[in-house]
Formats: sequence, structure tokens, C-alpha cells
Amino acid sequence: MQRWTGIDGLQSIPKGAVLSVGNFDGVHTGHDAILRAMREAGGSSSPIAVATFEPHPLTVLRPDLVPPRLSPLAMKERLLAERGVSHLVLLPPTPEVLGLTAMAFWEILRDGVRPKRIVEGQSFNFGRDRSGTIEKLIEWSAGSGIIVDRRPAHAVHVGEADIVVSSSIIRALLLEGRVEEAGRCLGRGYEMEGEVVLGFQRGRTIGVPTANLKIDDQLVPAEGVYAGRVTIVGRGYAAAVSIGSTPTFEQRRSQIEVHVIGFHGELYGQRLAVSLSHRLRDQMKFPSVDALKIQLKEDISAASGFGLADNVRQ
Repeated sequence: MQRWTGIDGLQSIPKGAVLSVGNFDGVHTGHDAILRAMREAGGSSSPIAVATFEPHPLTVLRPDLVPPRLSPLAMKERLLAERGVSHLVLLPPTPEVLGLTAMAFWEILRDGVRPKRIVEGQSFNFGRDRSGTIEKLIEWSAGSGIIVDRRPAHAVHVGEADIVVSSSIIRALLLEGRVEEAGRCLGRGYEMEGEVVLGFQRGRTIGVPTANLKIDDQLVPAEGVYAGRVTIVGRGYAAAVSIGSTPTFEQRRSQIEVHVIGFHGELYGQRLAVSLSHRLRDQMKFPSVDALKIQLKEDISAASGFGLADNVRQ
């Protein structure tokens, strides 16, 4: 996948590409529907291009309102490439970009980028103050030779209702610990990625060694114990993941501890990605270390029981 930056980079996209502009945070099932339509429209000959804002414009406009990321940039790039995106443009929140009116941005697309098709969702907005809408884009594109494809909202069944998938909805679900529902919106388990750092090393003393994951720029779900999966050197392992403090040891500092089931080796200093599939239980304080050890064995058994512990090569 080729990558460019800024307005000049946007105009470097090969002419006749199929283009979509948006944040694409999480690259969820709604984004999948847009990317699938792009691939179908592009066939085997047209480049598939995405222009995404990086970092989020609110980092400049309203830093206090910046939403936590679902997918850091490297993860977003990987997910987009896996879905057929051949050209990626990062639009930084500079005065040059943020100051563009909706009409000025459209003129850049029409005269400088010249895609054959633009594919966007129902809620697409663009330009200064988000004044551009998908309706305006369709109106302005008439007679330009550029087709604007408005895709319907994408919904999934969550609980007892169908909900329209969005990055905001997924964040809300994760902050409630509802990783199963978030996974249905994402089309996969929610993945966190970070460096394995030195922790309190209590897990080793009670027979359940853990990798302590340091997450820098990504949403961390609600405190609790989860079933998940990690991949180490191309091999998949089930994992039991604890998010939060360790109340049994009177420890208030929140941390992410990953017990990789069936793995024996050193992970300090490595980058590790863990995908969460199910919530097992809340964090709780146990009356003794022995009681905690009994519960941890049950957690590990439950995590293995979700069909993630086959340790087969992916």
C-alpha cells in the first residue's frame, strides 16, 4: 500500500481511482461495507484509495473532546491494506486542511484528484465546520464525470435490537465491557496492541504468569476479566486477560495483564496484540490468595472453552 500526506498527497492518488474519505477508526463492519462497494466498483483495474484524518481533527479544534482510538495508525493501515486499499492519504489537522471550505475541498477532488467514483456513508460530512454533506456532494458532482455512491447505514443485531454501526457506538460498548457486542460491530474481536513491560510479577508467584501490556494511544475496555487471543510468532494462543487493579493485593493502579495459555517463554520488550472475545467476570476482591488462585484456574478454563486454545498455526 502506498502512502502520502496532506493535500499534495491527496492529489497524488492515481487518476480514475475509487476513493473514500473518512476517519475509518476501528475499520468496523460499516467501513467494511463501504470498502466492499469500492472493490466491486474498482474491479481489477482501478486503485482503491482512502483519505483519512490523522490525527483526529479534534486534537486541534477541541482537545478535550478527542475520542480514544479504536485503532492506532499502524493497526488502521494494516486493516485497510487487508481489505484491498492500495493507496492511503493521511490528512493532518493543519490550517491548510481544516480551513478548506466544503466547496474548496470538492474542487480539489474534482480537478486535482479526479477519481472515477467516491463512496461514502449516509452521515458523511466534509469541509470547514463540517458544512459539506453527502447530499451536497451528489449535487455538485452532477455532470463532473465523477460518480458519488451513497451507501446505506449498516446495522447489526445487538441485544434485542438492530443498531447502526459507528465508531462511537463501539466505544460506548467497550467502555461498558460489552466486548461481544462490540465484536459484532467490528466483525472481529476488539484488538489492543502494546509493549510488554515489567509488572509486579505476582502472577509468577501464584503459578499464573502474565504479560503486562502498556497501551499508549488506544481505548481500554471497562475493568474486568476477558477471554481473548494472542498471536506469537505466527501461532495463535488463547488468553485470559485482566483489566483493572488487583484488589486482592490492595493495588489501585490499573493495568492490563495477559495470561497466554500454553505459552512458555519471555515476552518483555515485545509488541503484543490481544483480541478480546468475551467478558468472563467483574474484577473482585478475594478473601485469600488461595481463593484467587482457584478463580484464576476457572478463568483460564473458561477462556480455553471459547475455542481459542487449540494453539494451531493461523
